[in-house]
Amino acid sequence: MSFMLEGPVLEGALVRLEPLDHRHAADLAAAAEQDRSSYRFTWVPTAREVEGYITAQLARSAAGKLAPYAQVERVSGRAVGVTAYWDPRWWPAGDGLCAIEVGFTWLAAAAQGTGVNTEAKYLLFRHAFETWKVARLDLKTDARNSRCRAAISVVGAHFEGVLRNWSRSWAPGEEGLLRDSAIFSITAAEWPHCRTTLERRIARDLERRQSGADRAAPS
Repeated sequence: MSFMLEGPVLEGALVRLEPLDHRHAADLAAAAEQDRSSYRFTWVPTAREVEGYITAQLARSAAGKLAPYAQVERVSGRAVGVTAYWDPRWWPAGDGLCAIEVGFTWLAAAAQGTGVNTEAKYLLFRHAFETWKVARLDLKTDARNSRCRAAISVVGAHFEGVLRNWSRSWAPGEEGLLRDSAIFSITAAEWPHCRTTLERRIARDLERRQSGADRAAPS
């Protein structure tokens, strides 16, 4: 099998996705300690756990299971969260990538709702479909996580259903338990429409940011 799951740097206007490294630890520690109320169904490391978290992600990467990223906010130059490609699946002949999942995503509270998540997803989706030529891209979340489910729907993924007791729960206090997972997907045939929708959303986010910067500038 010639394909190696390695994610390159992906550049956007709002966010730059850099392969995760220990150099991102200080920024991620600060990001993780912002308001954590949105992490109810997602395990996000505390500041003290970030170094170990990065080590674990890099070990998964070395095993070919994961391509982890730091989400670096362009305006500040700081890492404000993480995301990843993972769970690669191959064509039956074993000669290329058939499908991939985008997951292991969290963002600092201050970065949520800023357009960073939308553009990060766009960059990941575009690379998967247009460079790796996947037939399908998956996203999933805890079925109880209505906020995350809404965010996934907004970026153009289609809800396929809920798989009961599908995977381990990442919710705090539920160690050793299983969760129901809400499954979403985008297919290669759907990607052109999804791309157009995401590009329009990103353009609106950029326009909104620019308008805010213009109002804040001294006259």
